[in-house]
Amino acid sequence: MTAPRRIVGVDTGGTFTDFVLMEEGELRIHKVPSTPENPARAVLAGLADLLGEGGAAGSAELVHGSTVATNALLERKGAAVALVTTAGFEDVIQIGRQTRGAIYDLSVGKAPALVPPDRRIGVEERVGPRGEILTALTPAEIEGAVDRLESTGAEAVAICLLHAYADGSHERRLAEAIEARSGLFVSSSHEVLPEFREYERCSTTVVNSYVGPVVSRYLSELSGAVGSERVRIMQSNGGVISLEAAGRLAVQTVLSGPAGGAVGGFEIGRRAGHDDVITFDMGGTSTDVSLCPGALGRTTEAIIGEVPIRLPVIDVHTVGAGGGSVAYRDPGGSLKVGPRSAGADPGPICYGRGGEEVTVTDANLYLGRLSADHFLGGDQALEVEPARSAIERLAADFRLAPIEAAEGVIRVANAIMERAIRVISLERGHDPRDFTLVCFGGAGAMHAAELAAGLGIPRVLVPRGAGTLSALGMLLADVVRDFSRTLLVAADELDAEELEEAFGRLERRAYTAFEAEGFAAGALRIERSLELRYVGQGYELSVPAVADFETAFHERHAARYGYSDPGRPIEIVNLRLRAVGATPKPDLEAREPVDADPSDATLGEHRMAFDGAERTGVLVDRARLAPGHAFAGPALVVEYSTTTVVPPGTRCSVDRWENLLLEPA
Repeated sequence: MTAPRRIVGVDTGGTFTDFVLMEEGELRIHKVPSTPENPARAVLAGLADLLGEGGAAGSAELVHGSTVATNALLERKGAAVALVTTAGFEDVIQIGRQTRGAIYDLSVGKAPALVPPDRRIGVEERVGPRGEILTALTPAEIEGAVDRLESTGAEAVAICLLHAYADGSHERRLAEAIEARSGLFVSSSHEVLPEFREYERCSTTVVNSYVGPVVSRYLSELSGAVGSERVRIMQSNGGVISLEAAGRLAVQTVLSGPAGGAVGGFEIGRRAGHDDVITFDMGGTSTDVSLCPGALGRTTEAIIGEVPIRLPVIDVHTVGAGGGSVAYRDPGGSLKVGPRSAGADPGPICYGRGGEEVTVTDANLYLGRLSADHFLGGDQALEVEPARSAIERLAADFRLAPIEAAEGVIRVANAIMERAIRVISLERGHDPRDFTLVCFGGAGAMHAAELAAGLGIPRVLVPRGAGTLSALGMLLADVVRDFSRTLLVAADELDAEELEEAFGRLERRAYTAFEAEGFAAGALRIERSLELRYVGQGYELSVPAVADFETAFHERHAARYGYSDPGRPIEIVNLRLRAVGATPKPDLEAREPVDADPSDATLGEHRMAFDGAERTGVLVDRARLAPGHAFAGPALVVEYSTTTVVPPGTRCSVDRWENLLLEPA
């Protein structure tokens, strides 16, 4: 349906901050340079551009995908956190798991824990795995913990007691005492993650307190400047939540930007008739890919900056390759690209902001895969000569021709991104030839055709306004909250009434949370699922909570691991409930194909380079293309938010939804 209101989707990226304004069903897009030192500056500047100075106050709702939590965690610039835990378990946060990501690397290092030893406080108490109180938490113990806490200089507190997922009463008493005495930001594990696995629960709770004060300050500043009480924040699970909920559960926003892109890419692909898609989001700093075999891929495990987080998130794989990724010669004499990025400031050399290192964007410009006069719709002219000189210096360093050096930069970046797509497809038993590559981000459409050819993907879909699709994804997202609890019971011992009552408790929590979001209970869509495993296994798989969930588990296990064992007993580990409140969506209507000659969209000839040779291609204005138009490469399609490269041997057509489809000629 069409939403009769003004609503702005905002996605903060490493190089640009993107905006999509929906007003009476019509969409407008906008981009401004990001301001990493204070992301709110770019957001407010873009809103002023779209809505007029002072026009933001009370005139539009904001749906925001923020990188504040992500950056605070990656850069280790969060709050000083203290950890209150059961005595004897103070070092769980540092011990972690025995698994090692680089098992043969003799020089591998481990990032320090977010909580140093002098801010870990143990309290004498004990709760059993079934919620039984083994050692009561006394008032004197609480008072002593608060006293010790005050001497640490902590700015926030994480409380994670043993087996608090089964009974959170001890955590509640500690939190009430700390908040009453100090007023610090407090996270309790039974609220953040009421599930077993001590380390992951502790780590997730600590992250929430580590980024919580930073996120709360940012959101407070943004809300005060915008003047709207209806700001919503994108979560890592692909849904949005209120400003207040995001400040309290900041850990749920650490992957909000990539999640918005996956939501937008999957929805655009689905509307165009492509149910099985791989979303490919290449921005200025990184590339995010996600496999969507008929539905958004989700997982409950993520690692950000070497810190594990166990919450429902869109399953996105990220690599350090973007338009701003820096190309350089490593000590062994090889050409490397990324993960270091020129970012928004100074950015690529061709931006003319003082950049001196060759980036992927500079290489694309040298090869004619960018038009210097049509970048951002012609609002920002690119500087060709400084980029050309830098490419020539890089080429001389490798004793190559400049065109070979520039193509080398592109090939190395493509190889990094191709590996990322292989990780989420081939390594998980999916053939990429069965999928459509939906590409977006400012740089995605310049690389997508070559990536698809290398992986055998039959078609690439480039949405209209692809450079701002993540911001559009914010507008396509519903309000979503996830709830869970650990059960740990064998399937043959399961009491159906007990299971129903457990789900009922989760539903009551959902109704209470959504009432604060402005939704009536009858307006919610409730999705129940179970996490199961064979008895003795260490990890579980999620299946819908259907009557014959055991058969569903065996089938899921066979699909994921190549085998199943129907004779082996099953254990129910966790219950999960996903509550969805639908939001108004942009009405993206299809158009009927036309018979007009696509040459009307041609701006002229354009020199491009492929496989070491220059070619004469055509420069195409996407705004003049219509459904039914088709042409062959080489060609460069320019629009405000991105540029699409159509290599030789590739056919480009426009579908009814005004998407570009790139397929082998």
